[in-house]
Amino acid sequence: MVRSTARSPEEYIASLPPDRREAITAVRDVIRRNLPDGFEEGMEFGALTWFVPLERFPDTHNGRPLGLVALASQKQYMALYLNTVYGDPQLADWFRARYAASGKRLSMGKSCVRFRSLDDLPLDVVGETVAKVSVDQFVQHYQAARGSSRRTGGGA
Repeated sequence: MVRSTARSPEEYIASLPPDRREAITAVRDVIRRNLPDGFEEGMEFGALTWFVPLERFPDTHNGRPLGLVALASQKQYMALYLNTVYGDPQLADWFRARYAASGKRLSMGKSCVRFRSLDDLPLDVVGETVAKVSVDQFVQHYQAARGSSRRTGGGA
């Protein structure tokens, strides 16, 4: 995985070659237009990331904000990391069906949707997916998945 040392989304985008800059900017715009209130944009792990701010939910397993979506330019492709799709089997099924209905070929790992050009990605499906999960729903799902971990304060 290619990791950027950029300190801001703008710096990250400016560091990309023109073709990648155009594609990443277009996907970023869709995410920002559809992102539910309460999430913030920033840089995490060398990628553009939209996350639950630590002020809202500090009790994460690694002390980092809970990432809803991340976007990165890798060596051979660009990647959209949809953590809600990874963590929710029903949403994953919905996403795969909507992606298939778009007529575009899905190249996906657990949460990573790989695309080589903007034409490979159905932006309407990306927007719908991002819009589906509120901050409260995302935090509740995380807490349920973590169970009775001492860091999350979940459980009995």
